Amino acid sequence: MIDARFPCHISGSSPIENLKSKIGGGMPSSLTRRYILNGVALYGSAILLALWTLAPLYLIALAAFSTRQATFQWPKPLLPTDFSTDTMQFFVNSRGVLNSVRNSVIVALVTIAGSLTLGAPGGYALARFRFRGKEAISLGLLISKMFPTAILSIPLAVAFLQLNLYDTIWGVALVHIAMALPFVIIVTAGIFVGVPRDLEEAAQTLGCNRLQAFLRVVLPLALPGLAAAAIFTFVISWNEVFAATILTLRNRTLPAQVLSSLNDSPLYYRYAGGFFMIVPALIFIFLIRKYLLNLWGNISR
Repeated sequence: MIDARFPCHISGSSPIENLKSKIGGGMPSSLTRRYILNGVALYGSAILLALWTLAPLYLIALAAFSTRQATFQWPKPLLPTDFSTDTMQFFVNSRGVLNSVRNSVIVALVTIAGSLTLGAPGGYALARFRFRGKEAISLGLLISKMFPTAILSIPLAVAFLQLNLYDTIWGVALVHIAMALPFVIIVTAGIFVGVPRDLEEAAQTLGCNRLQAFLRVVLPLALPGLAAAAIFTFVISWNEVFAATILTLRNRTLPAQVLSSLNDSPLYYRYAGGFFMIVPALIFIFLIRKYLLNLWGNISR
């Protein structure tokens, strides 16, 4: 007797086996060509996007490690011909560069630590709790990113002078934390939503309080997403130039230092400065790349 509730079982095989038999028998040529064209279009677009992104980096690195005379050559060679470290040595030995690099690293690390310390609990609260004004807070976080920082330049300078934070790296780090905090809260809220609530409740039934369940269960599962938030926070702090220029005179970060001497510097100095500003971000991404790969694996599943 045939069970009407399972019409797919009439032939005695499952739908998956039927699909495998059809695939094994060969697909239509038009469908095969469409799959091939879609794959070629996808990989071709990815290659073009990668070339569009990497080409400026390659040209900057090529100019930074060439002789000073090669910077003014035309047409410029696309392959390294005269490798030299004179340009980079000239930039590194320039006045204030090494101190500005140290300041940039300290400010970026403090910004990451402060943003994640304050932003992760905020994102967890938005993801887990229901309270009045939740949507208004989320909307306010988004609107705060639209507010131009230039309007706050004079009030910030006056306030920092009164608080003895002017011309200090801690004042710049405080501004960078304020700039990155809305982004971190929004991103971490989306991350914690993806962590199953059942695991947290199971940890609480085994003797953990809410804080212990957050630290021992939720936080390790959210590490890939937090690593992605840390990367964007680092990039925000490392590339920020306006607040660092307004709020410092002697203790400047690397972008502010390069910008202050840009008009009076030769062309090869600018290429070396651009390359020197790119390298730390690449190193930071390389160090936490495994968390990003784990995040990509979770997304692909």
